[in-house]
Amino acid sequence: MPEDQSVPSAARIVVIGGGVGGASVAYHLAKLGERDVVVLDRDELTSGSTFHSAGLIGQLRADPTLTRMNMYSVELYRELQRTVHPPGFVECGGIKLAATAERMAEIRRQVGWARTFGLPLEEISVAEAKDLFPLMDTAGVVGAAYLPTDGYIDPSQLTYSLIAGARAGGVRVFTRTRVLGIETADQRVRTVRTDRGDIAAEIVVDCGGMFAAEIARMAGVRIPVVPMSHQYLVTDAFRERTGTPLPTLRDPDHLIYFREEVDGLIMGGYERNAKPFALDERGLDAVPADFNGRLLAEDWPRFEEIMDNAQQRVPVLADVGVRTFINGPEAFTPDNEFCLGETEVGGFFVAAGFCAHGIAGAGGIGRVMAEWIVDGEPSYDVWHMDIRRFGRHYASPSYTLARVLENYETYYDIRYPHHERSAGRPLRVSPAYPWHVDHGAFFGEKAGWERVNYYESNAAAGDEGRRPRGWAGQHWSPAIGAEHRATRERAGLFDESSFAKLEVTGPGAAKLMSWLCDNDVARDVGRITYTQALNQRGGIECDFTVTRLGPEEFWVVTGTAFGTHDGDWIRRHARRDPSVRVADVTSQWACFALWGPASRMILASLTPADLGEVAFPFMTMREISVGAVPVRALRVTFVGELGWELYCPSEYGATLWRTLWTAGQPHGLVAGGYRAIDSLRLEKGYRVWGADIGPARTPYDAGLGFCVKLDKAGGFLGREALLEARERGVSEHLRCITLADPLAIALGNEPVSVGDEVVGRVTSGGFGYTIGTSIAYAYLPTDVAKPGTPVTVEIFGETVDGEVVAEPLFDPSGERVRPAS
Repeated sequence: MPEDQSVPSAARIVVIGGGVGGASVAYHLAKLGERDVVVLDRDELTSGSTFHSAGLIGQLRADPTLTRMNMYSVELYRELQRTVHPPGFVECGGIKLAATAERMAEIRRQVGWARTFGLPLEEISVAEAKDLFPLMDTAGVVGAAYLPTDGYIDPSQLTYSLIAGARAGGVRVFTRTRVLGIETADQRVRTVRTDRGDIAAEIVVDCGGMFAAEIARMAGVRIPVVPMSHQYLVTDAFRERTGTPLPTLRDPDHLIYFREEVDGLIMGGYERNAKPFALDERGLDAVPADFNGRLLAEDWPRFEEIMDNAQQRVPVLADVGVRTFINGPEAFTPDNEFCLGETEVGGFFVAAGFCAHGIAGAGGIGRVMAEWIVDGEPSYDVWHMDIRRFGRHYASPSYTLARVLENYETYYDIRYPHHERSAGRPLRVSPAYPWHVDHGAFFGEKAGWERVNYYESNAAAGDEGRRPRGWAGQHWSPAIGAEHRATRERAGLFDESSFAKLEVTGPGAAKLMSWLCDNDVARDVGRITYTQALNQRGGIECDFTVTRLGPEEFWVVTGTAFGTHDGDWIRRHARRDPSVRVADVTSQWACFALWGPASRMILASLTPADLGEVAFPFMTMREISVGAVPVRALRVTFVGELGWELYCPSEYGATLWRTLWTAGQPHGLVAGGYRAIDSLRLEKGYRVWGADIGPARTPYDAGLGFCVKLDKAGGFLGREALLEARERGVSEHLRCITLADPLAIALGNEPVSVGDEVVGRVTSGGFGYTIGTSIAYAYLPTDVAKPGTPVTVEIFGETVDGEVVAEPLFDPSGERVRPAS
């Protein structure tokens, strides 16, 4: 069917980009009943990155949501294969090889993950892998995994198949239509200007691929993607097909992948000397205006390592000619996750940064984006792909490029827990950073911040015998246990300056915050409230504390990586009331947490303020002085001990840290890092957003029903959904599990089973140094969630006995948090 010849003057939704992303978004919008949808492409459909994609379909990923999205893609591609516009989907299965013991451990971990999704991934022998892919030389291979439902697809045929479905639902498609500008007003998208006329629009979806950042700049939005040169080759015909297709083959230890292509093979990989494409003198993407349906020049020297590795694994490649060498740009993000969702400009959405695995995820991407646009939120927890995960530091082209290059060049590396990237560091540092360096800090990075994981100088006081087996012991130090125990026994001092801090002020602030939060936050001045902000489905969109500083002033403290997300959530709902101001003041305030039995004595030696239980109770805030420093003191804890978070203007930060440290020495104060905090919070059952809780879970599911105030005046967002959930009853409960083997540590996503049946998946885990037990949390069905129920947890292919237990494991009465004065 030919494209329409004239663009309309208005459309409810305009999708920019006619590649697989734009086609999938349009298809799924039509499935949800949207009829006034227009797709624009600067040239022909698939003329960006889609036409030169290798088309591999691999389903299992480290992120549970992405795995579900890829599984949905496979279901969709099967369905489309049965239509009159089949996408050329070949469900040939996929093999992943291990050439090292470390990779084999990763494979066994992934087999466990797959069980929690119902994916039929299985470990196979080297001989079985050879039988499935006879062309390979198995020298050096120690094992493999096989997933029979993986495969490959023709990316162009997939795009046209999706567009056919979209058109059948009323979507109009305009090729050879170049977007010239995007007009906004009142922080909302209004008009798309094209070379064939202007289109007034309520919603604009940027599916521009390598052009996505350029398109977004028209709306004043920064999308941190970089076009990267990705190469692969297609061999001459050299084999006779038997009727049974070859499975796809990945050999990540050698950086390479294969799939069949007619009577030959496609072979590509991820080289260690990556190269960006078309950056200008400022480091911004500058893809030529006429770069449509084109490829880059062959770069054989950069491909040499990949070619050598491929010939070792598939020796016949040394004697087979090359039919086509593909060098095409693909848009990569700094963390190898998609870039999805609504931007800070209302109605301007993005679906970009497909990182060379967008074909596998395209079906799921389209579904998620269509739900987001039509329903206001996706049905999946897509935080790891949400554009709001990128903070303001990604406005820097040089920082973005450094992270993208590092990400591409380590694409196939094993991602050990607590592994830290090095590119672009250090960037954001606390006022106490020089002190940390001088005292042996081992730093981690989050949202650009340098954060202390632990101090190696504390290692001598720890117990090397507690080192976990396997991956959990990779980036571990005895210092973690020493810092944990010191906090429980005496006091710990932690630098939390990276915590995101938001001010919500104005005449409408109280009403707004009351509407957004399930708990009652509009309380007396000085009161602190732990609360969630829910979406329409009752899922936990944010998890933070709210302090009322004044009648029209609220102080929100949230996790380091969640400031952009949570601030955006509040701002979106604040748009209806111009009297409300939302400001991110993270950089203006240092924050140091002083926790432990001796914390009151230490702080009392530095301030004239009364710190007693009556004068300064738990969950309250006071303005005090600490030494010479003016401090906003919050009596809160994330470790289950008496203590305070002490906030001061950043210029006082170095002085405040030194003051607290000096005063604490007679009391045995120890400086600690975030690894100790995580261990301490596990013992108390404190939840972490993005792992234990998120948009797909309600407070009732997560054991946070105590925060829900259903009878709160004026109600709150998500209340109706919670009423329905309460009426239905909770089907899955977040529960604590203790493991019989203290050196077996669950890292997340491990299957939890009763007998042979998988009943849940670990959300987070670690070791509790006070109770001496390995701890895991998982959502379990009601019939399994009862304390005392025996379960097993599969950790790297080994079954570890466990038991569901009542929580919190440490200080269930809370006496440590509220001791007598």
